[in-house]
Amino acid sequence: MGFLFPTLLLCLSVVLTSFQTKAQEFDPYLNANVSSLSSGRKLAGRCNLFRGKWVYDSSYPLYDPSTCPFIDPQFNCQKYGRPDTQYQKYRWQPFSCPLPSFNAFDFLAKYRGKKVMFVGDSLSLNQFNSLACMIHSSVPHSRTTFTKQESLSKITFEDYGLELFLYRTPYLVDLDRESVGKVLKIDSIKSGDAWRGMDVLVFNTWHWWTHTGSSQPWDYVQEGNKLYKDMNRFILFYKGLTTWARWVNINVNPAQTKVFFLGISPVHYEGKDWNQPARSCMSETEPFFGLKYPAGTPMAWVIVNKVLSRIKKPVYFLDVTTLSQYRKDAHPEGYSGIMATDCSHWCLPGLPDTWNVLLHAALFG
Repeated sequence: MGFLFPTLLLCLSVVLTSFQTKAQEFDPYLNANVSSLSSGRKLAGRCNLFRGKWVYDSSYPLYDPSTCPFIDPQFNCQKYGRPDTQYQKYRWQPFSCPLPSFNAFDFLAKYRGKKVMFVGDSLSLNQFNSLACMIHSSVPHSRTTFTKQESLSKITFEDYGLELFLYRTPYLVDLDRESVGKVLKIDSIKSGDAWRGMDVLVFNTWHWWTHTGSSQPWDYVQEGNKLYKDMNRFILFYKGLTTWARWVNINVNPAQTKVFFLGISPVHYEGKDWNQPARSCMSETEPFFGLKYPAGTPMAWVIVNKVLSRIKKPVYFLDVTTLSQYRKDAHPEGYSGIMATDCSHWCLPGLPDTWNVLLHAALFG
């Protein structure tokens, strides 16, 4: 994924050209010529940690799900009857260098008394639960507390003063109830006040931007003083992400806070994405082992790259899309405590542990 395929460039041009100038006028910060994408890919010297393959590793998983108290029911596949465990046994191996192992003791030492926050939708919950379990497995007798109030959850490792936060906001921008109904305000982030003062911020958004019909949680889109009943979802995503980029540029002090953006997490509902059109993630037990994933690069990935490439402050791109596309085997499938069929979230232990190994490599690289 080091380049943009010509067809995607053409599609992106068609989708974005009509409002690109307006977006720049709306946010002058986005005119900065900063390559955040390169920063994210060179976190470990000259190595691209995001190009590689999945290899079987009998030492995996990184923790026992039955002993971790922080796994949400929708990710606890073993508890809800998934019969196989092989999906837990794969380790990500970059082509050009080794990926440093996660070391919970190093993490606790470096981030003693610090605050780490995940901001986004249920994929952020997936990653938040994962990191808590990865740390807990090394210090199982450490005192911990869990609190939750509305959109904000917190796990504290009391003996180390480490606070892990989750702020649930599926769009990053505001979703407010108004007299006309629920309004998605694509140029407003009032909830950003809760993100201040963190030492690490890990953002994620995309899945909810695609929801339509009864699963769509908003009635109108608002931009400025104008209300819209709907809008092209790629344009909508670009505009919302542009607002988030403006928030980062205005509010983040890089000397205090390291900012990450988690790449697009794929779904595996349609087997045609990996050349098996009759299948979905259900009953898949092995990753896709080819080098080129047949479905190609998601348009949302292109949009994320476009926004990150023009942001002024350093934002490190955890480019997990391709490595996650390979993991058609790693979803809850029918073994979730919440959903009857789930090919969008990830079992724990599982893929989000690798996201956090990559996060760890970025923080310590």
